[in-house]
Amino acid sequence: MVRAPKSQRRRFGNGELLMPPEPAPVQPISGCLEALKNQWRREGSLAALWQDWPKLAGDPLSSHCQPLALRSGTLIVGASHPQWRQALLYSKPQLLAAIRAADHPVRDLRIQQHHPAGRSPAGDPLEDWKRHPSRIDVHGIDACPRCGTPSPLGEMAQWGHCSFCRRIQLSELSAQDDRIQ
Repeated sequence: MVRAPKSQRRRFGNGELLMPPEPAPVQPISGCLEALKNQWRREGSLAALWQDWPKLAGDPLSSHCQPLALRSGTLIVGASHPQWRQALLYSKPQLLAAIRAADHPVRDLRIQQHHPAGRSPAGDPLEDWKRHPSRIDVHGIDACPRCGTPSPLGEMAQWGHCSFCRRIQLSELSAQDDRIQ
């Protein structure tokens, strides 16, 4: 049978009470983050390369090229433009040496063209709906000059007639194109 250490035992009458152990000393968060970075580096994580990328590749390359994947010791780097891809190809030996010197487990580099998805700022859908030509509460309503039915003024301002007449007009244009071919 194992006995608790003396620091955890307290005498109470004829018996003993078992006390919880002292908590481990508190570590600063910077130490925790540094330990996490070291673990990433040991495990060959892409996150460690992302963390060190600006230092490894340098300012001009790091802003136009980025690590995409790390598979079996091969780092795949994407370039946003053919000129940056060529710059990566020319500096491949130096970049590979810098990566190895930083203790990343990379044996080879593969460079490819990569066009990151442009993130356009998402507009407010309500603002788009407010400007929609079919809104009669915003643009008003009047008779279509072609068919005479009540129609939104926004549609007539955009096409010269209502959306139903526009659909007929596009169908007629499409039929004419089919006959020409």
